[in-house]
Amino acid sequence: MLRRVLDVLLHPLIPQRRWQLYLFWSRAWPRFWGTLGYLLLKHWFGAQHAALPEVSGVPQLAKAPGAQIVLGRGVQLISSSIRATAATLQGRVRLRALADTAAILIGDGVGLNGTSITARSRTIRIGDHTMFAPNVIVVDSDYHAAWPPEGRAMSPALDQDAGVTIGCNVWIGMRSILLKGTSIGDGSIVAAGSVVTGEIPSNVLAGGVPARVIRPLA
Repeated sequence: MLRRVLDVLLHPLIPQRRWQLYLFWSRAWPRFWGTLGYLLLKHWFGAQHAALPEVSGVPQLAKAPGAQIVLGRGVQLISSSIRATAATLQGRVRLRALADTAAILIGDGVGLNGTSITARSRTIRIGDHTMFAPNVIVVDSDYHAAWPPEGRAMSPALDQDAGVTIGCNVWIGMRSILLKGTSIGDGSIVAAGSVVTGEIPSNVLAGGVPARVIRPLA
């Protein structure tokens, strides 16, 4: 064993081999622990999936009794910055359904990269083959009443929650925030850093704060 270690030190691996080893371990190690952690959380909380997702890094997953978290086939849950290509992840994938009326329904082939999705009391629905760039946040609630100001800390304003619907083949850019009531049509792109508060039609590029249609894609 010592001889093999000395051999590697005295005769370093060629750059191509080093890169291959890096790629292998950057995927294998987070995937092993991530899959194990995901399966434990899935069993504990009773989440559902059509097929085992590709998991890299341990996600955060929790749901109230009666709530739903459902994953389709070919879903990616990327919580490891080593695995993320475009940017460092600010946190793990986070799926939380907080009331018995809440649901997170994720279609086939969806990719989540450090994505935080919290359904307090409504349904957040994501269509097939939608991509989330790193560090996107999706919520169905403001979590506090806007008015009167003296009651904000104590008033949860549950009646003002609104579901979120994201179509198929949508691409959500880095650090975007999708607020309650958001609806995004099939095939659209949301530019990085956008805040979406309403309806985005199909097959357009939208961006800004708040997000507006910039141009059609076709």
